[in-house]
Formats: sequence, structure tokens, C-alpha cells
Amino acid sequence: MSRVNEPLATKRRPDWAALVIAICLFAVAAVMLWDAFHMKAIAQYARIGPATAPKVVAFGLIGLGVWTIFEAWRGEFPEREHQEVAPVVWVVAGLAAQMLLLKTAGFSIATGILFAFTAAGFGRRKLWLSIPAGIAFSFVVWVIFAKLLQLTLPAGPFEHIFF
Repeated sequence: MSRVNEPLATKRRPDWAALVIAICLFAVAAVMLWDAFHMKAIAQYARIGPATAPKVVAFGLIGLGVWTIFEAWRGEFPEREHQEVAPVVWVVAGLAAQMLLLKTAGFSIATGILFAFTAAGFGRRKLWLSIPAGIAFSFVVWVIFAKLLQLTLPAGPFEHIFF
């Protein structure tokens, strides 16, 4: 069906959000390529080295970026649903809190707060219940990884009480 005979109100415009996503894909690909081309070459006989995988992924991202630009320009992406901002803010606030508290408060407390904020973003607003549950769950994860598997995770005051 031709779009020439359609009324002006029904014609789709370019999807500007998809064009921004394409620009972000190009930016990530550029950073990966820059990093891959600045890796020190190890003397080897094969042409495949540590920079090969980042280059392949970067060229894949460039291909996805080009494809996204064509699709965005055609304007044939399906209409997106209305985005709720509050859940995204809860999850981002939890990630920020975890990054800020990880070294000082330790893994269990920081990740427990991330757990509680993410639960609040999904509708579970009882922080007085989800923070202790998140800390307890995170402590079990810390014990498994730090003590049983001997991996280094930041320990805080809560972990020092028990170990």
C-alpha cells in the first residue's frame, strides 16, 4: 500500500528516540574500537588476539546502529506505551546508593538497599520489611561468594560481626 494517498495526519514521523538509541550505539562502538585499536599487540602467529572480540562486537553495534537509523527514519516502529518514571527512579536510586555505600557499609547492606529500592520500584513499598530481607539475602550471597568460593567482595560492619 502506498503512503502517498494517505492523509497527512496518519503519516508517521521519524522516531527521534530510536535515532538517539542509534547515536548511543555508535558511541559505544566508537569507544570499543578506540580501546581495541589501542591494545598492546602480543607477538603471536595467529591473527586472532585479545582485540578481536571487541572489534567484532563494535562492528556488530555499528550494524545495529545503521539498521536502527533506517527503521527510525521510516517511522515504522510500533507505538510505545507510556513510561512510568517513578519505578525507574527507584531502581536508579538503589544502584546509586549501592555504589556509594559499597566500600563503607559493605556488600550486604549496600546490596540489601538496592534490593529494597528495586522492590519498591516494582510496587513493594514496605521498606521496613524489604531492607532487612534484602540485607539477609545479600549476606547469604556474600557468604557463598566470599567464604565458600574465596572471591573478594567488600566486607562491612555487618560482615565483620559474623566473620
